[in-house]
Amino acid sequence: MSCSEPQATHYTPPSNIQSLIAGDYSKVWMLAKRFNGKVRMNMEGCFLTYRQKFYKNKIVHDTNGEQANCGETLIGLWELTNDRIGNHYIKIRSEQYKRLMGRDSGFVEFKILYASKDSLTLSFIHNQFGTVRRITDHFVTEDVVILDRDFHW
Repeated sequence: MSCSEPQATHYTPPSNIQSLIAGDYSKVWMLAKRFNGKVRMNMEGCFLTYRQKFYKNKIVHDTNGEQANCGETLIGLWELTNDRIGNHYIKIRSEQYKRLMGRDSGFVEFKILYASKDSLTLSFIHNQFGTVRRITDHFVTEDVVILDRDFHW
């Protein structure tokens, strides 16, 4: 009798993933929920007003700079990538990441956990105050109503 490690399953995005992300020209995604590891984070202020707009021409920007006290707008270029073990990512390149998130590189890879026409779940590694954390963001299109979006403890 032999034991083997269970095979990890990887999410494979639909073949139309680029149009799901950016629409025919552009698409705006609203942050619905955020998790730090398995802990749901409180949503208020800048989290509630946060939007990301993906364009078909591969430009992406957020709305932080449009809101009082939410920081500057991040502008970058996005592309779809994957790794050798079957994970798929949205890779956003922006030199602003070095300054805004204290990164050595000018890009962040957001692992695609789920994608549909009105829902997008992404996960990324964030190093804050010397602690590495996995952040998982659940985005929806602006027309989706999220009843518990302003969740508080």
